[in-house]
Amino acid sequence: MKYKPTIGLEIHAELKTRTKMFCDSLNDPDEKHPNTNICPVCMGFPGTLPVINEEAVKKTILVGFALNCEIARQTSFDRKNYFYPDLPKGYQISQYKRPLCSDGSLGISGKKVRITRVHLEEDAGRLQHDERGDHSLVDFNRAGVPLMELVTEPDITSAEEVREFAEKLRLMLRYLGVSDANMEKGQMRVEVNISISSTEKNGVKVEIKNLNSIRAAVQSVDYEIKRQSELLDEGKEVKQETRGWDEAGQKTFSQRSKEEAHDYRYFPEPDLPVLNFDEKYLEDIKYLMPELPEQRKMRFNKDYGLNDAQIDIFTIAKHLGDYYERVASELGVPVPKLPVVETKFRNLYALSANYIITEFPPLMQAKGMEIDDIEGFKISPEAFAELMVLIFHQKLSSTGAKVVLKEMAETGLHPEQIMKEKNLGQVSDIGELQKAVEEVISKNPKAVEDYKKGKKESLKFLVGQVMAATKGKANPKVAQDLLEKTLG
Repeated sequence: MKYKPTIGLEIHAELKTRTKMFCDSLNDPDEKHPNTNICPVCMGFPGTLPVINEEAVKKTILVGFALNCEIARQTSFDRKNYFYPDLPKGYQISQYKRPLCSDGSLGISGKKVRITRVHLEEDAGRLQHDERGDHSLVDFNRAGVPLMELVTEPDITSAEEVREFAEKLRLMLRYLGVSDANMEKGQMRVEVNISISSTEKNGVKVEIKNLNSIRAAVQSVDYEIKRQSELLDEGKEVKQETRGWDEAGQKTFSQRSKEEAHDYRYFPEPDLPVLNFDEKYLEDIKYLMPELPEQRKMRFNKDYGLNDAQIDIFTIAKHLGDYYERVASELGVPVPKLPVVETKFRNLYALSANYIITEFPPLMQAKGMEIDDIEGFKISPEAFAELMVLIFHQKLSSTGAKVVLKEMAETGLHPEQIMKEKNLGQVSDIGELQKAVEEVISKNPKAVEDYKKGKKESLKFLVGQVMAATKGKANPKVAQDLLEKTLG
């Protein structure tokens, strides 16, 4: 590239707490009625005093530990002063000089992106603009919700790295249980600071605000690199400014000149105390650290021998991975490899993973369920493990397994009961199959002749005919062996 992009990110995430940051109004992102979860404190009425939400503080510190940050032993809040219609107090309680967490990192694509700071503040409300454009309504339900802000150093150099960082951070927040980070609901917002330069010196920084999807962040970076490159090629200057993203037009647009810190007239929040943390307090929080995505990936590889694609799916779709682990615990230790099973699935763990990944999504979609709703799925891990054992030991064909799975999703019954009711057991009896093989050979002389001339596809055709003759119940491997032996 002629110009080197230099990119830093500011990412806001609403925290999962019962109440708001400085009052006892409910923090409910699913509340549909406007101005319901509000009170005099979050509305900034005269004479009210804020009280710090300890749960939000602990969750922010937990994020700091996960990102290898230095955790402040002493921290405080500041007032960030600016006017906006959905900011009821006329200022935002935030952290400026003494953030909770600093000097961390998050690894992507073999490199570390440095984390400058992670601090805690309160969210603003939400504006609802009239379609005619003649007025706007304000919903203050979100005003005062705990908001964690993460700021990176300008270590990112491409739109693809923006994607990877945002996706990795979002997954981490979900594993930590601190935020659902649902960007469609505004629970996570990305802001991009980007400049380009043909020298080692950074160019003029442009900020792109309030991107409500990772895709929008990626697209805005690609567009901005192109826009700034064209300006420099024409000998024009890039202005330091804040820009928005036009989803319909797939382009950024100018909003205002970029604010500096002094524009907000920060000063210490007089109504809140300085917070001091001792070592025991921080160690108690660190003790709550769950298994993180990278640790899960390594464990799934070590414990179950799954391939990278399966591991990625079970890591990203955590609920699906949790279900798989319950299945694996029912299966116990891996069974010995059976030489008669000619399959790419070398053990029950891999077989189970493949069935969950390929068969569950369409079954759940047919019932109007999301993958995250798997706890309500009628196929219990115990029953599913039982089904996998039946398939692995060739007591049920793959065709029969699909029938059984569908019935299990509808009724919650165990597979053996369904197999018995529907007469789906796989036929492996040599004598019974030999009759079907001889009948198929007599009815298909052309295919037999082609096979004897060396056409391997003919054997597949004959196996298919045996399967059809036995209504899909024949063991295909045994059927093939018998055909080869009978045909010489």
